[in-house]
Amino acid sequence: MTALDVKTSLKKLVVPGKAQTLQRFFKTGKGEYAEGDIFIGVMAPSMKATVKKYSTLPIAEAVKLLHSKIHEERMVALLILVAQYKKGDEKLKQKIFDIYLSNTKYINNWDLVDLTAEHIVGEQLRNGSKQTLYKLAKSKSLWERRISILSTFAYIKKGESKETLKIAKMLLNDEHDLIHKAVGWMLREVGKRVSDQDELKFLEQHADKMPRTMLRYAIERFPQILKKRIMAIK
Repeated sequence: MTALDVKTSLKKLVVPGKAQTLQRFFKTGKGEYAEGDIFIGVMAPSMKATVKKYSTLPIAEAVKLLHSKIHEERMVALLILVAQYKKGDEKLKQKIFDIYLSNTKYINNWDLVDLTAEHIVGEQLRNGSKQTLYKLAKSKSLWERRISILSTFAYIKKGESKETLKIAKMLLNDEHDLIHKAVGWMLREVGKRVSDQDELKFLEQHADKMPRTMLRYAIERFPQILKKRIMAIK
């Protein structure tokens, strides 16, 4: 079982004409956030089936796959690492965590981050120091900053909001729309899954400094009267 086997399987699952649609959707054009990313046109259910088929792919082969220029191949590699992390012992989990952070330049689109960061980075750091998250939040890399906030989804799902709010505050002045959306999304999840009062208090303190997109995402589920009150702070 090798990276080449996975590549061969994925090529058989290509949907004709879909690559162009995916490349437009994921902003791969010149000057866009994923400039140069290459899609071949494999759909999510097919990738999920491929991950299941190759779930025991050796780690070294998964890393080879992660270094691919093809988006779907990188996605499958990452999801295989997630699957192995979930079933692994502490030694394997640490190894996968280290591989993940050593290869963030290949985790270079929002779907790659969103489907994996919480399950590897978030989980690995859940019971220890969060300094790695803070370092990622200060990174020059858009994708590392997104990893920092999306990793906290692991804590939100456990009823914890502290780290999400801390990193959200660190990212308030971020210039990129993809960070605005990610932070707003995680704040909204804090309100849904942990405490709407935690979210509301944060917004009351920081709404005047938040980018409009971030704020809109955060208050999406609020009653209209509360939306108006928070937007008035802005």
